[in-house]
Amino acid sequence: MPQTPPFSAMFDSSGYNRNLYQSAEDSCGGLYYHDNNLLSGSLEALIQHLVPNVDYYPDRTYIFTFLLSSRLFMHPYELMAKVCHLCIEHQRLSDPNSDKNQIRKIAPKILQLLTEWTETFPYDFRDERMMRNLKDLAHRIASGEETYRKNVQQMIQCLIRKLAALTQYEEVLAKISSTSTDRLTVLKTKPQSIQRDIITVCSDPYTLAQQLTHIELERLNYIGPEEFVQAFVQKDPLDNDKSCYSERKKTRNLEAYVEWFNRLSYLVATEICMPVKKKHRARMIEYFIDVARECFNIGNFNSLMAIISGMNMSPVSRLKKTWAKVKTAKFDILEHQMDPSSNFYNYRTALRGAAQRSLTAHSSREKIVIPFFSLLIKDIYFLNEGCANRLPNGHVNFEKFWELAKQVSEFMTWKQVECPFERDRKILQYLLTVPVFSEDGFLKNRCYEERISSCGLLSKEHKCERVMASCGLHFSLLGFL
Repeated sequence: MPQTPPFSAMFDSSGYNRNLYQSAEDSCGGLYYHDNNLLSGSLEALIQHLVPNVDYYPDRTYIFTFLLSSRLFMHPYELMAKVCHLCIEHQRLSDPNSDKNQIRKIAPKILQLLTEWTETFPYDFRDERMMRNLKDLAHRIASGEETYRKNVQQMIQCLIRKLAALTQYEEVLAKISSTSTDRLTVLKTKPQSIQRDIITVCSDPYTLAQQLTHIELERLNYIGPEEFVQAFVQKDPLDNDKSCYSERKKTRNLEAYVEWFNRLSYLVATEICMPVKKKHRARMIEYFIDVARECFNIGNFNSLMAIISGMNMSPVSRLKKTWAKVKTAKFDILEHQMDPSSNFYNYRTALRGAAQRSLTAHSSREKIVIPFFSLLIKDIYFLNEGCANRLPNGHVNFEKFWELAKQVSEFMTWKQVECPFERDRKILQYLLTVPVFSEDGFLKNRCYEERISSCGLLSKEHKCERVMASCGLHFSLLGFL
């Protein structure tokens, strides 16, 4: 069965090199290179460049980049239909009198392309049109060859398992959301009935950091790379299909992850504000400082930032007498690491260090890199906004999409890491379902505007947040910064 290599090796070079992967067909006609790197091309030429033949198979970086970016110009099922047409017509797969030796040479390459598509972008195949075209082309490849038939069957079974796991994950998320909503109703009506706090459930901050990492990696794992593009997809000016925007916007797993960040921030604020006595609140603050520090050591920057955000919410930060009882030196160091000044320079330096550690890791724990997700989204947003999708001559600006794919492929490497820590169902259940007050519940003040304004990032971040909100990505102001 064809296997796709790991993502870590995909973008070692700056781009796609023509000398290594050029075919006779693409040396002219619609593709433009500079210094042997593919920079632009017509959409049709790029599609043809995706399809293998007897003497050519596209570089994996090209496959990933084009499959990722093509949805800005056409639906995945439209691309699949074109690929199937090119494979069938050019390689004469529909001709019963075609050369069997020719088919034996091209079949493994077509199967490899389909395997890479189904493994890297499996959610595309929730569309029945995609699955229908996949099975049709696979059947043509496999007819008469037992080896290919087994490989096709294995590929489709693997795809079905992934889609079934996604459906199960979505059902679990819905159940968790329903449970937490019911418990919040109890909290609002009978606050005295909520007896437990996070320290009662998990007294060890290091264990809690590990369980937070479980949640982060699980939710990261279900985010498809295409969601980063579909979050900001807009209508292609050369596309006459006015309905394409709403049909292509599929970002549910990305949204669920953003909602988790916001929930964790509010959970921290709720846990700190619930105790009546100052000493208990101070103890809770120090507990979360230790959790945040361990998240930093693990490489879990998303939970780290969520905890810092929760501790900076107005209901927490205004507890002056409580903070007077807290040793804040460790918290000051953590805040310095996540300081937004100079475009989060300190954090980006720490992230590069964690990424480098991951590349040379000798243990599963050292491989963990969980980025501050809202900042990753912001980076991709500004990359998308800062460069046109098409050049003045109508060519696709592929240089832009190399950069986009490079960022997303790095994320793909990080999300595939398995969590090395033992799961604690009791702690996980508490983190995911305990009732927390939201912005509407106990944050009805102007703390957000004041805090964001003090960061000096108000105008750009507000613009970005409004665009993301229009795409269905409901970041809280605190969560996004």
